[in-house]
This record gives sequence, C-alpha cells and structure tokens, in this order.
Amino acid sequence: MTSDSSFRNRDAIQAMPVVAMALVVMLLGVLLWLLHRNELEEERMSLIKDILWVEQNVHFHLTSDAEKLQQIAVELARDGIGDHDFRVKARALIVNSPEFERVTVRGPEGTLLVSSPPVEAAATTDDPGRWSGAFTLAKAIGRVAYGPPYVLAGRGMVFEAHVPMFAAGRFIGTVAGVFSLDLLITHQVPWWFAGKYNLEIVDGNGTVLAAKSTLPLSDPGPSHQVRFEPPGHGLMLVATVYRSETNLARNILAAAILGLALLALWSLWAVRAHIRRRLAAELALRAEHGFRKAMEDSLTVGMRARDMEGRITYVNPAFCRMVGWSEAELVGAAPPMPYWVPEDLEHTYNMHRAVLRGDAPPNGFEIVFRRKGGERFHALIYEAPLIGADGQHSGWMASVIDVTERKHVEEQARLQQEKMQRTARLTTMGEMASTLAHELNQPLSAIASYNTGCLNKLNSGTFNAEELRAALGKLGVQAQRAGQIIRRIHDFVRKSEPNVAPFSMNEVVTDTIGFLAAEARKRAVRIAVEVCPANPVVTADRILIEQVILNLARNAIEAMGHTPRLERMLVAEVAQTDDEVQVRIADHGGGVASEVADKLFTPFFTTKDEGMGMGLNICRSIMEFHQGRLWFEPNPDGGSVFLFTLPRRRTA
Repeated sequence: MTSDSSFRNRDAIQAMPVVAMALVVMLLGVLLWLLHRNELEEERMSLIKDILWVEQNVHFHLTSDAEKLQQIAVELARDGIGDHDFRVKARALIVNSPEFERVTVRGPEGTLLVSSPPVEAAATTDDPGRWSGAFTLAKAIGRVAYGPPYVLAGRGMVFEAHVPMFAAGRFIGTVAGVFSLDLLITHQVPWWFAGKYNLEIVDGNGTVLAAKSTLPLSDPGPSHQVRFEPPGHGLMLVATVYRSETNLARNILAAAILGLALLALWSLWAVRAHIRRRLAAELALRAEHGFRKAMEDSLTVGMRARDMEGRITYVNPAFCRMVGWSEAELVGAAPPMPYWVPEDLEHTYNMHRAVLRGDAPPNGFEIVFRRKGGERFHALIYEAPLIGADGQHSGWMASVIDVTERKHVEEQARLQQEKMQRTARLTTMGEMASTLAHELNQPLSAIASYNTGCLNKLNSGTFNAEELRAALGKLGVQAQRAGQIIRRIHDFVRKSEPNVAPFSMNEVVTDTIGFLAAEARKRAVRIAVEVCPANPVVTADRILIEQVILNLARNAIEAMGHTPRLERMLVAEVAQTDDEVQVRIADHGGGVASEVADKLFTPFFTTKDEGMGMGLNICRSIMEFHQGRLWFEPNPDGGSVFLFTLPRRRTA
C-alpha cells in the first residue's frame, strides 16, 4: 500500500513541473496575443484618424477651389466673358492651386467658349460624355456640380467641377475647373502621411485611379476607406498601412526558447515513446501485409500493375493462372506483352497507349488475350491510377476478369432470342394467313380476268393489238403485285442474320400498315398514316422493325374490339427530332390498366386468352438492339399510344 502511494506521489511530483511549464507557455502565449491585438487596434485607430484628416483636408481645398471658381463665374457674369481677363484669372488660379489642369467656360448650350490653357495644348477632344452630366446638374441646381472621373491624355485621371453663371436670372453657361487626381493627392497629402500609408483613390469597381506612395507596397497591412466627397460618383479614399517591424518577432523568439527547453526536457521520453510506437507500427504492418497477401492470393480477379512506361511491376496469382505465365516471367516485361494476341496487336497497342495517357474508359473495356498454350479468351479490364505513399502517380493498376464464359452465355441467349423472334413472326403470319390470302386473291382474280379476256379476243379472230397490249400490261402489273406480296411474306418469316442497312421510316410504316388493311376492314377499323415531310432515314434491320410495327398495330386493332364502330381509329405517325426518329401508334381501345402497366413488357405476361406473352418483350429487345426505346402512354382521346424511337441517320 505504501509502495503504491509512493509511486503515485512520485508521478505527481514529476507531473507538477510539466503542468507548471505548460501553464507558463500558455500564459506567455496569451500575453503575446493580447499585446499583438493591442498593437493592431492602435494601428487601426491611428489609420482611421489619419485618413479622416486627409479627407477633411482635401475636402477643404476642393471647397476653397470651388469658391474661387464661383468668384470667377460671378465676375464673368457681371462683366462679360473676355478672353484676356479670363485667361489672367485662370492662370493665377492654376498657379496658386496646382491641382487644376485647366479652367474652361461653356455657353448655355455647353459649347466650349474659352479654355486656359487652350484645349489644343491639353492634347484632348471635347467629349460631351465627360462634362455633360455635371454641366446639366449645375444648370439644374444652380450651384457647383462635380462630374465623374475620366482619362485626360498625358495627364491621368481628372474630374470636372462646373459652377453655373446667371445674368439677370438667366443661365448663361458654366465655369469649369478640371482637377487632376494625381496632382490633388500629391500636393494636398503631407509627406508624413505618405511615409506611413499608401493612399489610393479607387472607383466603385475597385480600380485605382490615382495613388501616392513613397515606399513599395510588397506586404500591405490593414487598410481603411472613406467616401471621397466631393466629387463623389462612388470614389473612395483608401489608405493602407505599410508593414513595420514590431515586437512580435522578439516575443515569438522568447516563446521558441521556452519551447526548446520544454522539448529538451522531454526528448528522452519522446524518443522512447516513438520507438514503442514504431515497433507497434511494424508489427501491425507485417500483420496487414500478411492479411493483404492472403486476400490477393484468394482473389479470382487478376491484378496487374504497370509503371508510367508500361512495364509490368506486379501481378497476382489469379492473373498468372489466367494467362499461364509465372510472376517471374511477367514482372519487368515491356510491350508487346507475351499474352497479347499477335493478329490483334495494333488494337491492343492503341488501348495500351490510351491507358498510359489516362484515357481508359471509366466503365472498363474488353480485349482478347491468349494463354501460354495459345488459347484465346475475352478479358474485361478496369484501369485505375496507381498512387504511391507520397501521393505521386506512379503507374496504373488493372483488374482483369475472364468473361469468356459470360460472352458464350450471352451469345447463346442472343441465338435463343432470335429463335423466339422467328417463332413470333411465324405465329403472327399464321394468324394473318386468311388476311394475306384475301390480299393475294385480288391480284390473282385480276390476272385470271385479264387472261380470259385476252383468250376470248384471240378466239374471236377480231382483235386489236393495242387492246391486247393494254390488257397484258395490266395483267403484268397484277402479277408483280402478287409476287411482291409473296416476297414480303418470305422475307418476313425466313430465318436470317440481322441485315442492318439504311431505309426510309415513312416507307416502312406505310408498307407494314398495309399488311393489316384487310384485317382492319374486317374489324371496321379505320387506319390513318401520317408520314414525316422530312422523310427521315434510319439504319436498322428492316424486317425486325416491320415486325415491331406489325405487332404494335395488330395489338391496337385487337384492343378496339369493344370500341363503338364509329370510334375505331388507328393512327400511325412518323416524326423526327435532331437525333431521333419517332413512330407513334395510337388506338381508341380500353387502354392499359394501371395494375398491369409495370408488367406489360415482362416475358410471358399477357392479357390475351391465347397469347404467349412474348410479343412486347421481343419488340423491346429489338429496340434495345438498335439503341432505341419502346414505351407506352395513355391516349388523351381514350386508349393507348405505343411509341418507339431509333437513332436518326445523318446525311452528309
């Protein structure tokens, strides 16, 4: 018990100097802060008082100058404007008040009557935009008015003060003094002020118009600004303190000495604590390295690191198993890599350069690699910058996934989808057999009629060659029509690879809707086709797009089975935007119920008693294959509107 108490007392005694030193350092820091704050406050108050004094001094001189101009104006209004007298008075005024650049007299309409020194000597033009505002204001208020600052060639920034002249109550013009801002602060700001502060005149945008400085302003201190009235117009007087040496450096030096003493006192303890922390960090690092090594060895995703020149610096076991080469064979290898495919070397080089430039696709890219035994496989690669511990970009880290099996599954799914599409086409054609037979019956009946007529003419012995030629021509047209119908049916149902080619969407919609003309007449449905005047062209598989239009149009006709006969109307419309071609198929049926809207495009879902539930799903797959969209909306006039879009083909 006594031993524990002694240990606690010793710890307390050892802690007391530390606490005392910490308190001393803290109090010294507070004292230095208070002293520094007082210095800044005194400096700020002195700055405010000095700039207010300068502002009052400049204001007094401007007011005195305005009174002198007023005296000249009174004398000129009383005695008339004479060039000689005016120039004498103006010259005396400029000599006694060096801030004047020029004194002018303007008539009642603003015309420049006389100037001292002459305008030509001032190398400027009489621009109304410079003096008209102050001239008009002085005329209106009957006392001195100041104009905005402007640049006078060779003289810097100036402003004008206009004093009105009246004779017998009638306005006869103004006497104007042109003041130089540089000369004003040069002659009216004392040297002691310029030694302590940098004085500037700025406008409302912060642009410096004039300044008085005797020292370079490399490290500006606090500043204060006051309104420059007159002349006003948003001008401000800004004074900035020159940084001067203070006692702050000595105070910081004293604090640094105390800090060094404290640092020396606890240096041994700090070294011991640092060693203990370093040992603990090394143990944690070894454990972390072992954990990460085990995690990397268990990965099925290949990891590959390359430096900025493209040489391999690291591969994990999964990548070695993927390509068949060992780590020793791969690390240090430079392009071309042993697992690159020789016949695709140029494309692989291009992707390699894009990665080194930092232009790798953010969503990854696919490429073909080969194994050591020569087998090819598809790899999906994601590249990311490799950032070192110092924060520097040192290379690129790639995640490599073997997607050969996935691509095989996707290919099988694509083939199965094509089979389902062909089955859907065959089913559609089976349902349309009677309608197509009716379509073929018309040209065949016409052929038979023309043939019988020609035979009768030949048997009669009295025939005209022109009559037979006309009849045979019509017979040929009907035969071509029947052949065209048969070819369209054959193209629609035959199994073939997608044939992507440009075609007119107006033509495809018109022809495909024509398939349904007989069925629509049977169901008392009127059809309206509205083509786009621009005749848009798309690049797609024409047969697949015809299948989509045919499926949507037949669904629209069937949806109007319970609609009153006079309201059965199917509208197929083609439109285009800058980038897309849109096809709109609208009906006046019962519409799509809200409870089935979300499931309408899912496989095997159908609202028909004998439907397979694959038609709309296949249609959406066809649209997605062509980078298009398929959706539906309620028809404002009742029923539904199915819409799909395809990218528009640009013409040169």
